[in-house]
Amino acid sequence: MEPLLGVLLGWILVVASSAQNNCTCETNKWAACAKDVSGNCTCTLVGSDHKVDCSTLTSKCWLMRAEMIIRKGKRFRGHFRGLLDDDGIYNPDCEHSGIFKARQCNKADTCWCVNTAGVRRSIKGDKSLNCLKLVKTSWIYIELKHQKRSSAFDVADLTDALKQLFQTRYKLHPKYIASIRYASPLIQIRLNQNDSVESRCDVDIADVAYYFEKDINDDSLFPSNSSLTVSVRGDTLDIDQLWIYYTDEKPPEFSTRQVVGGINTVVTVVLSAGFGIAVLVIVTWLCRRKYEKVETEETDAVRAPSLQLL
Repeated sequence: MEPLLGVLLGWILVVASSAQNNCTCETNKWAACAKDVSGNCTCTLVGSDHKVDCSTLTSKCWLMRAEMIIRKGKRFRGHFRGLLDDDGIYNPDCEHSGIFKARQCNKADTCWCVNTAGVRRSIKGDKSLNCLKLVKTSWIYIELKHQKRSSAFDVADLTDALKQLFQTRYKLHPKYIASIRYASPLIQIRLNQNDSVESRCDVDIADVAYYFEKDINDDSLFPSNSSLTVSVRGDTLDIDQLWIYYTDEKPPEFSTRQVVGGINTVVTVVLSAGFGIAVLVIVTWLCRRKYEKVETEETDAVRAPSLQLL
């Protein structure tokens, strides 16, 4: 653990020095920056030599790796009471481009397949598990519940404010915002991104959702002076609750028996378009019969698309 603590302390010193030299990363608080001999500001991710492009979002995979280093270091110093030992927070294997490797394994050599959001989409196995290809997460459903108000927001004003937020703060092209629906106090944002229309310069909707989730949970990935504030015609949009659902281009690789028969573990399935709604109704009914409060052992971030505002 001592080398890990050294990395953490070194990162803190570099960040402090970067701030004094006005050499910081605007989109990643886990980046350590320094000026080279030419006076250019160069940033690398904590605990690695991976260079960070601070003009756009950092990939979710690289962010999770950096977060694990920071969290482990803080736990050693007594600031955390343990880590979440599940698929929601793990130390992922990333391709050089920053995307998740299709197969992820832990130190116990337990492996599973993931989608482009890093979410498990298969049963767990050993290192013989074959994940042929990284499956694209093409739809992301974001559901919000804002605090009680004396009157609802104007739908058009709220829609414009959220579109502006995703375009300016998260660098997301408007064409990937499929819809924004509002029925006070619920807000549903649908993001859609297919390989056929995605440009190499476009941010991935999985990265956007991760940054947004961190912002809402007061754990922003942006520097500390870039906290999230959403204003709708001068009124602050205060979020109480957040849910994020992922839908892949291909069906998940969970067996029906595993989903229905799981008594000790509730398996939340990432549904694919076409047959997802029928499976959602059946699985939801079965799970609610057994559980009054649904808790997933594997991850609490991945669930089936909600039908509340459809």
